[in-house]
Formats: sequence, C-alpha cells, structure tokens
Amino acid sequence: MQEITLGLAAAFVAAVTLVLVGHAVVAERRQVHRSLRSIRTIDLAGADLRASQLAAPMASRVLMPGMLRVGRGLRRFTPGSVLTRLDHQLQTAGSPAGWDAERFLAAKVVSLAGLFVGSIAITSMLQLGATRTVPIIGFATAVGYYVPEWVIRSQSEKRQALIQRHLPDALDLLSITVEAGLGFDAAVQRVSRQIEGPLGQEFHRVVQEMQLGKSRADALRDLSERTTVPELRSFVLAMVQADIFGIPIAHVLKVQADELRMKRRQRAEEKAQKIPVKILGPLLIGIFPALMITIIGPGAIQI
Repeated sequence: MQEITLGLAAAFVAAVTLVLVGHAVVAERRQVHRSLRSIRTIDLAGADLRASQLAAPMASRVLMPGMLRVGRGLRRFTPGSVLTRLDHQLQTAGSPAGWDAERFLAAKVVSLAGLFVGSIAITSMLQLGATRTVPIIGFATAVGYYVPEWVIRSQSEKRQALIQRHLPDALDLLSITVEAGLGFDAAVQRVSRQIEGPLGQEFHRVVQEMQLGKSRADALRDLSERTTVPELRSFVLAMVQADIFGIPIAHVLKVQADELRMKRRQRAEEKAQKIPVKILGPLLIGIFPALMITIIGPGAIQI
C-alpha cells in the first residue's frame, strides 16, 4: 500500500513539474514573439516616419532649416540691443510658434533678397534708365528689409489693443471672484477660462508659471514685461505691492477695476472728440469740391 501511495505521489510531482516546465517554455516563446513583433513595429515606424517626413512640404523640410542656419549666422554679427528688441517684439506679438530672433533675422534677409531680385527683374522688363533703376532698387531693398518688422509690429499692436479692451472686464470678474471667497490663484485661473483672446492666454500662462513653482510676484512681473499696456502694468505693480505689504487683495482689485472703467470711459470720450477733426479731411477732399461744382458750376457757365 505504501508503495502505491509513493508511486502516485511521484507521478503527481512529475506531472506538476512537466506542466511548470511546459508553461515556462511557452512563456519564453511568447516573450520571443513579442520582442520580434516590437522590432518589426519599430522598423515599420521608422519607414512610416521617413515617409511622413518626405510627405511634408518642401518649406518645412528645406526652407525653415535653411532660414534657421542663416539666422544663426546673422546672430553673430547683430548687436545685442537689436536682438533684445526683436525678442521683445515677438513676445508682445504673442510669441508665434516656431519663431525667435534668429528666424526673424533670416526672414528679414529673405524678404530683402526677394524684393531686391524682384525690383531688378521689373526694372529690366520696363527698360528704365539708370537714374530711375537705382532708386527703385534701393527703395525696394529697404522695404524688403523692414517688411517682417512692420508685420510683427502690426500684430503686436493689435494684440495689445485687445488686451487693453478686455482688461476692465477681466478685473471686474477677478474682483467678484475674490470677493466671493476664491483665492487669487484660483480666481486668475477662472478668469483665464472665462476671458477669450490674448488676455486669457496671458493669465493662463501666469497660472501655469505659479503651478510650476514661480512666485506670484515674479509671474506677474513677467506678465508686465510681455505686454506694453500701461493699465496692465499699473495693475501688476499694485498687486505686487499688495503681496509685499499684506494689503487685502479684494480691495486692491476693486480700486483697480473702478480706475480701469474710468480710463475706458475717458478713452471713449477722447475718440469721440477726435471724430470731427478726422471727418474734416474727407469733407474737404471729397464732398466740398462736388458741392462747389454742383452749386457754382451752372452760374459759372452762364457768366
């Protein structure tokens, strides 16, 4: 009886061992197959990546890297004050994606070369004399050099005007949320979700900088440096002083909101007072001559 029991136990142990060994072999084979599939996927992904790169337009594959190299070369010969000014203009314009001072310099050179070649081609087709060709080429070259800067300056002015327009409403909402019991950081985050446009983007960036560990004063100072709106800078200065001296933020926000509403009303009144002066030019140029012709014309003919 004991021999039969030992035999059954040995058979059970052998069967369990065989099952474990078979499971280990199968698991190893599965792991090998997974590794092979992953290598195959990597190869296919590399092929797809190459195909996607070749499918990209030539401007992004050739022109943009070329412009970046040109910009790096020009950066060495450009004064630091010019680079600082260009960086500030790009910041006030919203920091367009993929653009920095180097690419901006390269864009100026490309624009200069384009208008230079174009002016030479046009003057040669029109067969103008040397006295006319040289000034036209010089004027076109100067315009080509400054065109990118005019474009980015125009975009910056439009963006700052939108910030100035939406700032009083944003401060009203910020004052209401703080008086309702929210903290300043939470109130700024809520305002960044409610206010659309550049001002909402700037407030959202302030919130992100504070979440990354930057102090409130430093984040607000960076906001002031990225804009040229005097009202926003005065608001930042008041908030930084309130944070330093421990003044209640709700009171400061209420005072700032009232002041901005008053300034907005004063700007509207100023624009309304300028309208008669601006209308005077079109009246003198377009309407008065026509009135003079229709009124005095028949009498002058009879005389």
